[in-house]
Amino acid sequence: MTARTRIAAAVAALSVAGAATILAAGGPGAQPPPSSQAVVIKGKAPVSSQVLQVKLPRPQEADLASGVHLMVLEDHRAPQITFQLIIPGAGGYYDPPDHPGLAQFTAALMREGTATKTSEQISAELETIAATLNVNAGLSAQDATVAGSSLSEHFGRLLDLTADVLLNPAFRDEELARYKLQQRAQLTQIRAQSSFLAAERFNKVVFGDHPGARIMPSLTALEKTAHDALVAAHKTRYVPDHAILAIAGDVTMAEARTLVDAKLGTWKNAGAPKPGVADPTPLERPGVYLVARPNSVQTDLVVGTQAISRTSPDYFNLTVMNKVIGGGPTGRLFVHLREEKGYTYGAYSNLGAVSYRGVWMASTQVRTDVTKPALTDLLDEIRQMREIRVPDQEFLDNKRAIVAGFALELESPQAVLVDHITRYRYGLPIDYWDKYPERIMAVTQQDVLAAAKKYLDPSRLQIVAVGNADAIAEFLKTLGALEVYDTEGKRISEK
Repeated sequence: MTARTRIAAAVAALSVAGAATILAAGGPGAQPPPSSQAVVIKGKAPVSSQVLQVKLPRPQEADLASGVHLMVLEDHRAPQITFQLIIPGAGGYYDPPDHPGLAQFTAALMREGTATKTSEQISAELETIAATLNVNAGLSAQDATVAGSSLSEHFGRLLDLTADVLLNPAFRDEELARYKLQQRAQLTQIRAQSSFLAAERFNKVVFGDHPGARIMPSLTALEKTAHDALVAAHKTRYVPDHAILAIAGDVTMAEARTLVDAKLGTWKNAGAPKPGVADPTPLERPGVYLVARPNSVQTDLVVGTQAISRTSPDYFNLTVMNKVIGGGPTGRLFVHLREEKGYTYGAYSNLGAVSYRGVWMASTQVRTDVTKPALTDLLDEIRQMREIRVPDQEFLDNKRAIVAGFALELESPQAVLVDHITRYRYGLPIDYWDKYPERIMAVTQQDVLAAAKKYLDPSRLQIVAVGNADAIAEFLKTLGALEVYDTEGKRISEK
């Protein structure tokens, strides 16, 4: 589970006390609380003042001759096994600039038939043993992931299928044609969604030509995809060098290693270097962007900027900051824009920290007629995070909520294993997750204030709006030089 997902889980775990305490003022220099007429306080759950002390179960680990790093987390409470095979260098980050989406197409079509099995036969066999098997590669991801699950007794058969899909994909012309037919319709449908248009423009603004900007392949890239390109991408990218095979459930390291050697023994080290990444070009100015969507009755708003990589020393400070301002239905944005003002159904923020410098962003969808006050209030919440210390009780409640969400995931061996994968991938200390609650609780209000001042700098803040240009363009111009685009991503004359 990533830190961003953990924040969402913490919200679900937070009692109604969070809705009450998030509005409580405290301490000299604290932010005056907004009115809370729309927030109903039903009670207050007892909260311990002790910092959570944990020691996560640790997987057994081994480096195989192929280059695969094997991680096995035993859990014999249920007769089930899940696995993730993470293959660095096979994600869309490494797609050629003129062929974005090649990694995604390759991953999807690997599952659609091998040299000996059709797509229907693979699906039938998985259904027979009640197992799952999927291959995915994100548009800007560095890795491809092969993931599956089965009952313990069928894990060997699942690994047989996995090896076949991983090593012998056929990329048949008829499967490719069917895939293209499906994707054409989906790509057209997605582009009609205002939320996609907002994300597309924001990513292009923040990342520029960096692979991090990619969120959807183009129809041009889809049409140019041919059998030979898929074969070449699979051959060069799906190698065991630097891969991670993480297994959790009713299996021992000895059993897992025997199965992996038997099923994936022909997957040989290719001597490939570890794939590298680069940060995007730093943002040097603010920007205001409008995607004109004629007759739209709502405006999609995204405000954000470049932030940090996953290994940044500011990671914990920004995690807490993000929780305060937009971490779910107790975040300031949600309380202010939805509960108090009724502008939207929801308003949230996210911190995306990966191997390269990621982003912090806040987003919401509002009625066209309240675009001005909603965006004004959103920007003011960002200003307050930079200028005013978070009140004592609100600050403490948000840190406890993060820790509570982390504690909940400890019940799932799969989630614990994902944490260990994160630790291994980013070279974090072996006891990183044991000390996670302690480090969250050690973050101070001054730490958050300093982080907000540093990373939410208005001189680098980017504002993206998707909506009716006739209704909102004049207001957006008051915020800075406005660039206007159509729904196909082409720049048009300013309104």
